[in-house]
Amino acid sequence: MKHVNEERTLWRNRNFLLLWGGSTLSSFGMQMYSIAIPLLIYDLSQSALAMSMMRAIEFFPNIFLGMLAGVLVDRLNRKRMMMWTSFIQVLSMAAILVLLMTKQLEIWHLYIIGFVLSSAGYTFGNANHSVLPQLISKEQLTSANAKLSLVDTLIRMIGPGIAGMLIAAFSYESTLTIYFGCLFLLFVFVQFLQVPPRGRETNGSASLWKDMKEGIDELLHNQTLLTPTVTVLFSNFASSLVIGVLVFFATDVLGANSEEIGFMFTISAIGGIIGASVVGKLRKRFGRGTIYTYSLLFDILAMALLIFTPTWWMIGIALAIRTFSTTLSNIVYFTIRQEFTPNHLLGRVAGTSSMLMKLTLPVGLFISGLWAEWFSVRILFVCSMCIFILLFLRLFHHPFRQLK
Repeated sequence: MKHVNEERTLWRNRNFLLLWGGSTLSSFGMQMYSIAIPLLIYDLSQSALAMSMMRAIEFFPNIFLGMLAGVLVDRLNRKRMMMWTSFIQVLSMAAILVLLMTKQLEIWHLYIIGFVLSSAGYTFGNANHSVLPQLISKEQLTSANAKLSLVDTLIRMIGPGIAGMLIAAFSYESTLTIYFGCLFLLFVFVQFLQVPPRGRETNGSASLWKDMKEGIDELLHNQTLLTPTVTVLFSNFASSLVIGVLVFFATDVLGANSEEIGFMFTISAIGGIIGASVVGKLRKRFGRGTIYTYSLLFDILAMALLIFTPTWWMIGIALAIRTFSTTLSNIVYFTIRQEFTPNHLLGRVAGTSSMLMKLTLPVGLFISGLWAEWFSVRILFVCSMCIFILLFLRLFHHPFRQLK
């Protein structure tokens, strides 16, 4: 009964509904961008390296700006941060559209503007993550994160298929215009958000380094959070060996077209929907450490399927299994981070942990892109599977698995 009351209270929370609605818009628009940009780069270059480098650039903000963004989120008004970063995203997307419509767009434009867009998006996400515990109770965090994840995965299911059809039927311009519209509506939603004051404000006179160090120290001394953070660091490297070349593999090796690529990612989202739907039930029966640990078995299975896949739709099934695992582990991780971190440090801890987790991504993306130019992509899938096996064995014998 208590759980039902918490659910009703959550849906009556105006601020949560604004966050939920903004996430829905942002997720839908991002699917347009995520499908259109790799295919656009492929049309411009026919290069796996160029495609994987774009993915790497999108992760650079997490590495170079992670801790700084965290400090700013903790120091400044979080609503104002969300307003400015959403506005920068609108301007960045407008710049891409203008260049595309005037036939002046080149790959280096996408690299530069993509970095700015990702930087603003990452900082917005940090502020969004940090502001959530200010808007709802601690007991509602798992449910709220599950709902946010569920809407994201639902959009992942319908978005890519729509994007693929739009590109095939119309143009890249029409697809990216939808993302621009979603970002503009997100900016409008943020205006109506009412964020209560934090219980403890960060000392604005402290140096940036001191603020960063507080975030680093909090993470390093929080073993409950540090263990899954390090796990994600290596998990991301395993994933980066795959994600940077997956569209290239599907188009260049398996001969998939833009519509099939879209449906491939639509299939992949089904796993996320299932994961977000069952995490609450799993949480009642198992501890968070157990859920997090055994989710890695699904990553191993997904990579095994990719090794032998002969068709684009089997890639979709493999990605669905991987998305199921990622959804479970992300919800568990985000909730742990929000529960076990003081709110006045949450922006910095989120920034520091995110930076640490993303360190290996550009390396893996560069390696995979270079590898795919000369050798079989399937070997990368084998390497990824081996890494996931080692990560599972490590957590299986680690005290973290006992976390309730």
